[in-house]
Amino acid sequence: MINTENKINYLNKVSDDKGIISALAFDQRGALKRMMSVFQDTEPTTEQIENLKSLVSKELTEYSSSILLDPEYGLPASQVKNTNAGLLLAYEKTGYDATTKGRLPDCLVEWSVKRIKEQGADAVKFLLYYDVDDEESINDQKHAYIERIGSECKAEDIPFFLEILTYDDKIQDNGSVEFAKVKPRKVNEAMKVFSHNRFNVDVLKVEVPVNMNYVEGYGTGEVVYTKEEATQFFKEQEEATHLPYIYLSAGVSAQLFQDTLKFAHESGAKFNGVLCGRATWSGVVKVYIEQGEEAAKEWLRTEGYNNINQLNKVLQNTAVSYKEKI
Repeated sequence: MINTENKINYLNKVSDDKGIISALAFDQRGALKRMMSVFQDTEPTTEQIENLKSLVSKELTEYSSSILLDPEYGLPASQVKNTNAGLLLAYEKTGYDATTKGRLPDCLVEWSVKRIKEQGADAVKFLLYYDVDDEESINDQKHAYIERIGSECKAEDIPFFLEILTYDDKIQDNGSVEFAKVKPRKVNEAMKVFSHNRFNVDVLKVEVPVNMNYVEGYGTGEVVYTKEEATQFFKEQEEATHLPYIYLSAGVSAQLFQDTLKFAHESGAKFNGVLCGRATWSGVVKVYIEQGEEAAKEWLRTEGYNNINQLNKVLQNTAVSYKEKI
């Protein structure tokens, strides 16, 4: 929890002057490789990945309060970000071991919170896959793991951002109607668990509690939630934690994400910003590979800028300062 002067100073670096976190997320590794591989026949090289991250960082951090990168490919990008933008670094390995039940967490083995801090990070981010309904033995391992990371961050006096992605082993597609029906409970109950002081989490990075594609009036397919039901789930999310929390974009379109933030605000959610990734920059991948670096810069300066600018306008009217949660 945010209870030291150092942590507040760090959080001020990753948020804007109103205390709203408008962060750009580009810590994708496996997902980015898959996105790039669609447009070329060979596996993307380290140089390609590092260069693309650097382009995005250099062009867009002028308009974001901070950027989230990974230590594996993102360190060059951290050196070219806007000096006024804060830096978050990811601590987890990309993906999870699909051969083992439970999507167990795993840190980058050659990194520590101390080392992340030494790279100039203003916060540490860790991604956890969590199903509140999973076996107790699996969730107990995850609780212990997060306790260790929280203790590391407490010792180094640096903010701990915990990203929670929910799942259900019985439902393969998180975008399905079936998962949409169970998602609100899984998201909100997970937030309750990791808001406990023993985990030393400072900011939660979370999914919205509904799949907006299935909200009445928003999607084109089946309606899983009426607007009233969706509103109630956002209210329950707000009540689920005393910690600052920010939303992840989960790969939806820029427009749908902006509409989601407006809906959350109207529902009474006092969220404190976003860590927005693909909704901002995904369109540049194809341009970068097929047309080259200069075309990619042009896309970032036009489409990328427009995405982040529109998002910032929405945030100013919907999000509240993290300081209200201290």
